[in-house]
Amino acid sequence: MEGGGGNSKGSGLGGLFGAGGAGGPGYSHADLAGVPLTGMSPLSPYLNVDPRYLIQDTDEFILPTGANKTRGRFELAFFTIGGCCMTGAAFGALNGLRLGLKETHSMAWSKPRNVQILNMVTRQGALWANTLGSLALLYSAFGVIIEKTRGAEDDLNTVAAGTMTGMLYKCTGGVRGIARGGLVGLMLTGLYALYNNWEHMKGSVQRQSL
Repeated sequence: MEGGGGNSKGSGLGGLFGAGGAGGPGYSHADLAGVPLTGMSPLSPYLNVDPRYLIQDTDEFILPTGANKTRGRFELAFFTIGGCCMTGAAFGALNGLRLGLKETHSMAWSKPRNVQILNMVTRQGALWANTLGSLALLYSAFGVIIEKTRGAEDDLNTVAAGTMTGMLYKCTGGVRGIARGGLVGLMLTGLYALYNNWEHMKGSVQRQSL
């Protein structure tokens, strides 16, 4: 009787601490792999980590409060200047081709005519690339200075930078030229800011109408 009780206690303690006796049932790791663990998250059989931690549901970087995910003006300046230079070169080349064909329409197709058209294309392309590149450089510089001065990035910086760019670009034309250039810059950047906020403004109007 006592021996039987000792064996039953030993097997019970062995089963409790995972060390089964000779007569107790033995369980391998393969048998315990499919047993669900109550209150614990399932673990990968290949990696001893929770698979949910491997899924990136959040952003990679933590942004400050109120900051947006767009790049700043200094980072966009290189793209703006390069894009304006290439746009100006393409537009100037087409304009030069038009002017070259117009000026040489009375000439027969020959090498002198081709050379004259090519010279017009390269001259107009370089002229327009230089013009738009200079405007983009002034606009980007004014935008960065205004952003650093105000400590904020909004459409007011865009409109102010465009106005100052037009005024400086036309400063050689006197007071009238400065006013005209500033007005053109104000109108262009104002339309650009209106285009960027069009969806937001339309949503606001719809909410107010409801």
